Amino acid sequence: MRKMIIPILLIICCNASMAQQKDETEQKNIVKINLLALGLKNISIQYERAVGKRVSVAGLVRLMPKSGIPFKSAIKSTIDDPDTEAQIENVKVGNFAFTPEVRYYVGRKGALHGFYIGGFATIANYKAELPYQYTDNGVKKSIAMSGKVNTFTGGIMFGSQWKLGKHISLDWWILGPNYGSSNGNLNGQTPLTPSEQNSLKSEFDDLDIPFTKTSYDVNANGATLFIKGPWAGIRSGLCIGFSF
Repeated sequence: MRKMIIPILLIICCNASMAQQKDETEQKNIVKINLLALGLKNISIQYERAVGKRVSVAGLVRLMPKSGIPFKSAIKSTIDDPDTEAQIENVKVGNFAFTPEVRYYVGRKGALHGFYIGGFATIANYKAELPYQYTDNGVKKSIAMSGKVNTFTGGIMFGSQWKLGKHISLDWWILGPNYGSSNGNLNGQTPLTPSEQNSLKSEFDDLDIPFTKTSYDVNANGATLFIKGPWAGIRSGLCIGFSF
């Protein structure tokens, strides 16, 4: 009987070790949600999968239903102009984006653990509705404009990921600068008098958006502002994830 105890214990230990290794090996997938994005009215969900010893691939979907701008009250509190406050009050924005990413983990634990450097691209669509204010013969007027801007950017992400429990992880997107291009327009359909058309054209001529080219079409039926040029941004966030 005693001779059988040692082999049985060895078998149990080996099976436990193999089960643990199998469990760790099988957890190559993580589904995450960006907690910080929720404060900006964005729902940001990422799926990541280990495909090599130190390499993983990920895909992110971000959605912001069209609504008022985030932190609207805080922004309005810094503005003294009632007209500008009223304009901000009526602005509505939304967006949808998809971001594929490849990550390289530099630590000894390999993929899904520790510090990483990632390369990513983001395809995004931004929608907006706003009252565009202008002055016609000394009278303040506005035209309701809406439209969308499509962007394509590429960038580098620096971050770190930790395993907090058997199936829980924390992913910190430390810094992800990105740069690319944009193309879109804002359109307002409303009857315009010749005087209003000239005033709007003058406003659009003076419009200065840094690094962005604008052009316009103004006629008796309304106005369209075309936007084209560079687009830059910074990705950051703190994600809680479930690994499996």
